[in-house]
Amino acid sequence: MISAKSKLLRLKKILRGEIIFDATALKNYSGDKWFAVHQPDAVALPRSTKSVSVILSFANQNKIPVTARGGGYGYVGGCVPIRGGLVLSLERMNRILEINAKDFVAVVQPGVITEHFQNAVEKLDLFYPPDPASRAHNFIGGNIATNAGGPRCLKYGVTRDYVLGLEVVLANGTIVRVGGRTHKNKTGFDLTKLFVGSEGLLGIVTEATLKLIPLPPFRAMLAVGFSSMKNAVDALQSILAAGFLPSALELADEFTLAAAAKHSGSNRLGVCKAHLIVEIDGQKNSVCGELPKIEKVIRKHKPLFVERGLGDAECEKIWQIRREFSTALRASGLTKLNEDVVVPRGRLEDLFRFTSRLQKKINLPIACFGHAGDGNIHVNIMLDANDPAAVKRAEAALDELFRQVLAWNGAITGEHGIGLAKKRWWPLAVSKEVQQLHRTLKKNLDPSDILNPGKFV
Repeated sequence: MISAKSKLLRLKKILRGEIIFDATALKNYSGDKWFAVHQPDAVALPRSTKSVSVILSFANQNKIPVTARGGGYGYVGGCVPIRGGLVLSLERMNRILEINAKDFVAVVQPGVITEHFQNAVEKLDLFYPPDPASRAHNFIGGNIATNAGGPRCLKYGVTRDYVLGLEVVLANGTIVRVGGRTHKNKTGFDLTKLFVGSEGLLGIVTEATLKLIPLPPFRAMLAVGFSSMKNAVDALQSILAAGFLPSALELADEFTLAAAAKHSGSNRLGVCKAHLIVEIDGQKNSVCGELPKIEKVIRKHKPLFVERGLGDAECEKIWQIRREFSTALRASGLTKLNEDVVVPRGRLEDLFRFTSRLQKKINLPIACFGHAGDGNIHVNIMLDANDPAAVKRAEAALDELFRQVLAWNGAITGEHGIGLAKKRWWPLAVSKEVQQLHRTLKKNLDPSDILNPGKFV
């Protein structure tokens, strides 16, 4: 029987300089930010859609697994080549092909770094809102594969809401274009959205047409400390009930704040039991008019302090604290199991109360922070990964967490996807009928099961 490596050596002759067997490269492309790793037989670094088509056609004919990879910043093992074969990295396809200010669209290749793209469009007073935390490093293609979000999802929506059209290479090498560049399009099924969030299981995105909107000219923020999580959640609900729609509402718990205080040297964070970040944007006069009204609503809930940030520079100082939460938790020396659960917004306080009880039960710290405005909270179980007893307790805690979230009609993932990390809870999260529908789609688009095999479908 001919090995996958031997077959791929033939492909190397067809696509010179695009198929790599270097041992260091194989190691570097064997995993993402999760814990699972598995080395591929080779790495493909295509420079064009035509090359991707040749790769998939060859892989399909020879039954070689293909795992697509963006920037490698996923948290669920989504780009781990668990069955070996070929890792297909889109990093060389990294050009912004067009930014059209009249049409309010941009056309990009999948290897474009999200922050680079945002900076480019903002120079033209345009705006691409999706803002995952790793946007300085992750790729637009990876954002599309996972339907990435971020703090601004509350007001502006997730990646799916900004994808107008896609060029996709199917498992057999066929190149298709779905959607277009108009902001409305009801021509047949919405196949564009089918590929967004599909985690590399249905096709490889090689080009994306993205919707842009006008750049809000001004923004402002409030950073608020509370003596209890209840007061913080009540303040958040009151802001929305009063008719305000901030661009972001971020909430953090006591353990997260203690780690951040130690890491940054901020005494103010250390005295908080909860911390709320509120950002608003728009025309300067309206933002400056809304900010004191929102602050007035917040002060009814007895905050320990309220800090204001006006304009980009002051807002970024506040956001820098938020962006360092994960870094601060890792600096504790413990391993962080990062779970991106979502609950109905009315269950936020219940979620924080539940995780508080759970950490006492398992005798492990649990740090919670995230996008409270849309119910998407990152629940981080902190443990010594070299302690088998701690690992066992953490696994049991995840079972409890996901079952409770589902009992509240929540979701086991809001941003990261299923990948490998959440595969065991997939049957709990969706019905047997929905599982079968996924399998039907997969079977018809990828009958040989070469695209990202071994994952949840």
